[in-house]
This record gives sequence, C-alpha cells and structure tokens, in this order.
Amino acid sequence: MLNANTYVTSQKGIGGTIRNQYEDFYVEEIPEVIPEGEGPNVYVWIEKLGRTTLDVVLDIARDLHISRKRMGFAGMKDKKAITRQWICIANMDSEEQLKQVENLDIYKTDFLKVVRGRKKLRMGQLKGNKFKILVKDLDDIQESADIANEVLAQLEITGVPNYFGWQRFGKPRTITHLVGKALVENDIKKAVDTYIGNPQDDESEENQLARQAYDEGNLEESLDLMGKGMRYEKMMIKELIRGSKKGELTDKYYMNALHALPKPLQRMFVHAYQSYLFNEAVSNRVSMGIDKYIEGDIVIDTEENIVRDKSVEEYQELITDFKANPTCPLFGTKVPFAGGEVGAMEEDILKKYDITKQDFEVPKMPRLGSHGLRRQMRFQVWDTKATPTDDGLLCEFSIDKGSYATAVLREIMKKDVI
Repeated sequence: MLNANTYVTSQKGIGGTIRNQYEDFYVEEIPEVIPEGEGPNVYVWIEKLGRTTLDVVLDIARDLHISRKRMGFAGMKDKKAITRQWICIANMDSEEQLKQVENLDIYKTDFLKVVRGRKKLRMGQLKGNKFKILVKDLDDIQESADIANEVLAQLEITGVPNYFGWQRFGKPRTITHLVGKALVENDIKKAVDTYIGNPQDDESEENQLARQAYDEGNLEESLDLMGKGMRYEKMMIKELIRGSKKGELTDKYYMNALHALPKPLQRMFVHAYQSYLFNEAVSNRVSMGIDKYIEGDIVIDTEENIVRDKSVEEYQELITDFKANPTCPLFGTKVPFAGGEVGAMEEDILKKYDITKQDFEVPKMPRLGSHGLRRQMRFQVWDTKATPTDDGLLCEFSIDKGSYATAVLREIMKKDVI
C-alpha cells in the first residue's frame, strides 16, 4: 500500500494473488440507513461488476435525464469486484418515475431491490463493509489457512493499521495524490497537466498517445485519441480547448477544467495527498504500538469525538476495548498536532515534504482545500474466517466504514496488495 511501511503481525506471509477475476472480490455494504418503503426518494440496492460507484451514478443520472446532484450513496465501492450498495435518487415521488427507475438497464449493474425512502442518502451513512475475498496461487492452501486464521485472530485483538489502499491513489495510473500535491503547492496548471498528460508505460498505447499529444500542446489531437476509459480527461480537455480559442490558457481555464469534473472527484485530489501523508504517519505511529496509548496521543471515540481528561490507564482501557482509538492527522489548515513524541513525529513529516498546514488552503481553488482532521490510526475487524477451497483461500471479515480490506490482506499476505 502506497507509503505504508509497517506490519503489526509477525507471521510469515502466505503470498498469493487476489482479483484474478473480479468475481474473486466481493464487497457488501453494511448500511446505516434502511429505506422505509415510502417517501419521495427512490433507493436502489445495486450489484455492480467491474465499475466504479461514480460511473454507475453518472449512468443512472444520464438515463433518467436528471442532475447527478440528485444522486446519493454512502461510500465508493471497489471497481475490480462484485459489490452491493444502496444508491438513492432524490425527489422521484410519482409512480411513473418509480417505474422509470425499475426499467433502467445500466451496464454491468443489477437492480436487486427498488424501494422508496423518506430520507436522502448521504456520504458516510454506513456502518461498515463485509468482504469475501479469494486468495489464489498459494503453495499450500491448508497451511495458508492456518497462518491466515492466526493473523486474523491477532488483528481482532490489536486492530489493523488504518492505511489508505491503492483505490485512493489509482492503479495502475497512480497520480491522484500527485494532482493533490500540485494543488497544495497552488500550481493549478501542474495539477491539470498531471491528470491529463504524463503518459505511463502500464497504460494502453492509445492512452499514452493521447497523453503525449496533450504534453506536446496538441489539445484537439489529444481529444481525438482519447479512448472510452478517459471519460474525465475528455471533460477537462474540452474546457481547455474552449479556453484556447479565446487566447492563451491562464489559470482561469485550468480551474474551469478541474471544475468540469464531478465534485467527488475534484475533492479526491487533495484528499489523496492527505492520505499519502497519513499512511506515513500511521506507519510511524504503529511502530510505537498499535493498541497502546502513548502520552500526547489525540484519542477519538467511535463517534469520532475527542476523548479528554482521562488517566493513562483509562485511555488504555478504552483502546483495548475498541471504544476509542489513537489518531493520526489528515493534514490540513486547522488540524491539531498530537503532543509529545507523537506530535514531533507528525511535524517531521511536513518538514520532510517541505509543506506547512497553511498550504492546504489551496488559495486559487479554496473549495478544494481542506481544514484536515484527526483520523483513527487503526480499525476493528470482526467475523473473521479463512477457509481452504479448491480454488484458493477464502478470507471473510467485516471492517469499519472508510477502511480498506487490503490493509487486512496485507497482514496475511505480507506483500503489496492491490
């Protein structure tokens, strides 16, 4: 996992591979909001394969001829997987509109339930996610199962390092955090150039040629070369082409290019850079003891409220019982540092990358800036089981919302997990 350098468990890794086919990786949302069966909004329990949540949402909005702003979902789900989650379409109160939703035919997406709900669905309104993941290409499946169950049992006690996975940064094209870095550096042109240009060897030749044309300043040619997988690059470059017809491209037009993207994607860039730095902070903090209270820690409870004025023993008891967790910073303009050696470690990360908290203001595009926050540096895993099968090792577990299954698999496999 990008910029993640510390393991909690000491068992040897079982190795292996995941996602040999998308069906090997199953994710099911554990919802916080359950639709009541009546109300002005339509909820759809979808099962998708090989698609991002945002792509499905955009397709639904397009086919219903409505604004994407009327679409809600609790969390982004993996593209390279079978996933189930609720999608909410606001203000669809007529029977005709309900039928329109039921009759939709969305690519690689099944509508398992269509029901009405009173409340809109907001980002973050989920309890967690259940996973069933098949690990293949193992030397000894039974031995791997024994090791995996040992690791999972230990992680149920200590918790799992709360690293951000590759989905946050992009794979194979890992540039999301680099776009965010450019924004934090207040270089809007560099942010756009990094996203549209900058061809990489592990992309298709068609995409590489499109990006190369962009880097050479041939915007129209770049647009013509862009394939179906460059949906968002097309949105951006069309804005740049419009701007170029009015004269020299200024920051205004590069800002327009970024604003052409869906808002969740716009916000993802700085978040990805924060996540990159957070992974380093977690690596450092985990090495001090993942389930230990260190004096100076900022501790939050399960509702993400800061826990104050406890004794060392009281803090430790809360952490042991998973009623609270130490935190690391998603750096931003207002995020507080911890105290003591933990705080010194956090400040050293900013010095290492030659940035300050105020840089996260992103003055030219303040809506993309971030105040930052403290995020728990570990997460809880439960209902764990590793079962040998004819095809490989089936790993099953549930984890907190906002956490990554690959952080669990990384401890089992002891390798880079994508």
